[in-house]
Amino acid sequence: MLREKIEPLLLKVQKPSRYIGGEHGSIMKNKEDIDVRFAFCFPDSYDIGMSHLGMKILYSLINSRENYWCERVFAPWTDFEELMVENDIPLYALESLDPVKDFDFIGFTMQYELSYTNLLNMLHLAGVPLYAKDRGESLAPIVIAGGPCVCNPEPLAEFCDIISLGEGEEVTLEMMDLYDKMKKQGATRQEFLREAAKIEGLYIPSLYTVEYNEDGTIGRYVPHDGAPPVIRKRIIKDFDKVFYPDCFVVPFSDIVHNRASVEVLRGCIRGCRFCQAGFIYRPFREKKASTVADQAKCLCENTGYEELSLLSLSTSDHSDIDGILNELMEYTENEHINMTLPSLRVDNFSEELLEKIKKVRTSGLTFAPEAGTQRLRDVINKNVSEEEIMSTCRIAFEGGYTKVKLYFMMGLPTETDEDIIGIADTAQRIVDLFYSLPDRPKGSVSVSISVATFVPKPFTPFEFEPQISREEIKRRQQLLVDSIKSKKIKASWHDPEISILEEVLAKGDRRIGRVMYEAWKSGCKFDSWGECFDFKKWEAAFEKCGVDIAFYANRERAYDEVFPWDHLDYFVSKEFLARENKKAKQNLTTPHCRLKCSGCGVNIKAGGECFEKTSCEI
Repeated sequence: MLREKIEPLLLKVQKPSRYIGGEHGSIMKNKEDIDVRFAFCFPDSYDIGMSHLGMKILYSLINSRENYWCERVFAPWTDFEELMVENDIPLYALESLDPVKDFDFIGFTMQYELSYTNLLNMLHLAGVPLYAKDRGESLAPIVIAGGPCVCNPEPLAEFCDIISLGEGEEVTLEMMDLYDKMKKQGATRQEFLREAAKIEGLYIPSLYTVEYNEDGTIGRYVPHDGAPPVIRKRIIKDFDKVFYPDCFVVPFSDIVHNRASVEVLRGCIRGCRFCQAGFIYRPFREKKASTVADQAKCLCENTGYEELSLLSLSTSDHSDIDGILNELMEYTENEHINMTLPSLRVDNFSEELLEKIKKVRTSGLTFAPEAGTQRLRDVINKNVSEEEIMSTCRIAFEGGYTKVKLYFMMGLPTETDEDIIGIADTAQRIVDLFYSLPDRPKGSVSVSISVATFVPKPFTPFEFEPQISREEIKRRQQLLVDSIKSKKIKASWHDPEISILEEVLAKGDRRIGRVMYEAWKSGCKFDSWGECFDFKKWEAAFEKCGVDIAFYANRERAYDEVFPWDHLDYFVSKEFLARENKKAKQNLTTPHCRLKCSGCGVNIKAGGECFEKTSCEI
């Protein structure tokens, strides 16, 4: 048995509890009673994966069926991987410790482009052929990928049998039910895949041929064997009634987000032009305050967690955020539970909201102006004014806070040096504001600015835009450093080469798959971790495959170019994205969805208006 091989190795690695299973809330079943087994793989470390809400939801959902069993699988850290290879231990699932290759489904959730090589590495450790074409006619295992990154799945297309588009609560069980039926009929892999292609939300890459133009751009996607020409994403229409777990698996050791979490809404009303999540998760849907409160209390009681997070893209945009807080505040105070409210916005922050937040968060507040000047905030449709930024900071300071963290981006379309200097100027004005207040808190102020390099993503109005070059990224970073005059201001940013690779993978087509394979063969994995990332190996892989990084990262795209994701329907129309791109170049803003419908196309595809009092203008 694998257990006998694994246990003697645990004291030789960091955090051995990552590899043993048996945590409170983990679900064990009798294999004799199971018809379909699903290995839910998170292509990163246990500490990251166990913090992911999507895994918790689908884990509980699949296991709600008596004859289906979902188990968890994480990428082993490099120290344990070495021992696995040395001792002939294949990648295994935590609940049963059975080899992943013996499961019916091997499912990956793709949350970040730089985890792509981990997908390849995990398949290799499992003993599963990396390329889908090499898996033969036997039905199992079926390799499937889902999550936000598969809105452009083409770099992964040759490695995955199925790509699941959109939200998984309904389509996952539909797919497993089909598999269960066809498995009992003795179907082959290709027979199952052809039938799976008929399920809305499932994309079968092997049923599509890609034709390229002479200039390297895509000519068209050609479906065959009855596959649809366009694949629509899946959405949950009644978010208030959708399945939600009543218990989480509670890890033995600390993880990144070790707490109970309740999703309060999906989608976003704002329309920030840089934000992929804000578009691919449309339409906007909320849970009732009573639903949020009931789910939160249930999770805290079943897990014993003493911290609760209310999750969404913009929690304070919930139409009844006060009702949610009122429902939960007395409970969390009485039970000594710390409640966190991520995704606060500058433009709807108030003294009343602060008073509620002060009861649950005392360390500091975080906001995202995103750009250093009003002109650039208009370009990206942030719809936040300088006055609102300062008003929010004043409320925070007068409420007793001395620490503020601000998120900005560098390399946004139309950005100038004035906009970079504006980041430092904004931070300085916040410092000056603190010291101008007669009733400011004791002590000194701390303003942290985190500056990410902008990565233009698919399904956003900036999908047509190039990323700035590596040299220009470094020049602007130095300009920002030179513009900061106060020791009260601290700036940080990521490695620009990580952002470059992220852009290539985000906008890549199937030809990038060969590059990924070569990079993985040279040792690339855990690319999002600084201690593991090696851009030189990636550059060598691009050169070996004859693929130009600049073609994917630094090239402006025409509005009528066929993109690698154009055959996938995420409900937001390309015509709308082009309109928004043109408005951005004119410094024009678009009102958020509650104020006026911008005609993005989602309400038509989703089967009704997103908000009752708006009218669609297309």
